[in-house]
Amino acid sequence: MARNSTYNILMYSHDTYGLGHIRRTMAIASHLMGPRINILILTGSPIAGRFSFGERIDFVRIPGMIKKTNDEYLPMSIKINPRHALDIRKNIITATAKTFQPHLFIVDKEPLGLKKEVLPTLQWLRRCRPDTRTILGLRDIMDDAETVKKDWHEKKVYEHLEKLYSEIWIYGIQDFYDPIDEYEISDAISRKIHFTGYIPRKIPGKDAVNKIKKELGLKSPEKLVVVTTGGGGDGYRVMDTYLATLESFSNQPPFKSVLITGPFMPKEERRDVFKRARRLGVRTYHFYRQMEKIFSAADIVVSMGGYNTLCEILGQGTISLVIPRETPPPRTNYPGPGLSPPKSGRLHFLE
Repeated sequence: MARNSTYNILMYSHDTYGLGHIRRTMAIASHLMGPRINILILTGSPIAGRFSFGERIDFVRIPGMIKKTNDEYLPMSIKINPRHALDIRKNIITATAKTFQPHLFIVDKEPLGLKKEVLPTLQWLRRCRPDTRTILGLRDIMDDAETVKKDWHEKKVYEHLEKLYSEIWIYGIQDFYDPIDEYEISDAISRKIHFTGYIPRKIPGKDAVNKIKKELGLKSPEKLVVVTTGGGGDGYRVMDTYLATLESFSNQPPFKSVLITGPFMPKEERRDVFKRARRLGVRTYHFYRQMEKIFSAADIVVSMGGYNTLCEILGQGTISLVIPRETPPPRTNYPGPGLSPPKSGRLHFLE
């Protein structure tokens, strides 16, 4: 990079629902920050503006889409033909890349973007900016292996991975789950793959943790339980069960609780959670900007085991009760029944 010049990084996060994609993208961006580096995030998240962005990081909001099935998406807010919404997204993505002129382009999870909306940009970069490094970033577990292979064959993803991407970053540990074997990735493509490990999060210092505890009115030796359901769209049952447990105590429980419902919990369900929590004197949030801080203050975290939440919990070393979704979403990031947990002593299955 020439002296006094900038290095431009463009990141794409399609964000059809929940918090996972935008949180992971922001965590990666925080690790890539540096002098004379500009980072621009393309996102469909309706709540991107609620996060705190670091210096020289900004975002371009593309119209949000919500997934009905693996193949059907509808506009989240604007009531127009889904095809027209996708055309708007595709044009914004391409125009941003052509104007921003990235040196590095990182695509999150979907190799070709939602409904192939990133494919024209990848082709333009290969044709007009061949020096731009194109990166595909993947969770280690994308979905069950048969579903991924079928989807990638139908969309000719394997062919595009070989021709359009410089590298593939897998945010996981190969010994735990090996997508090269599971998804039958060829040698030519596997040579591009780098296993990054699970994305680390910033660990708050003692002063930051003490500040959170003070804000929550936590006094030594009181214990803190934090209950979170990620985006919250399917989290009501966990919240309901936890609140019912607190309601069964005849006296004040010997610990404090904080509930974080997530911004996508349906309004009626969220209203019920807040009403019951208020009666119990339990502090409740529908959105919390810096989860790593409250996880550091917690003695135990109850969660639904989303990728980002688990990364944060493992990074903090906080004890956690993980309640996997009983009915998985259209795609799952849980290992199949034949997969054993890593022998690290950190995970224990309760059946």
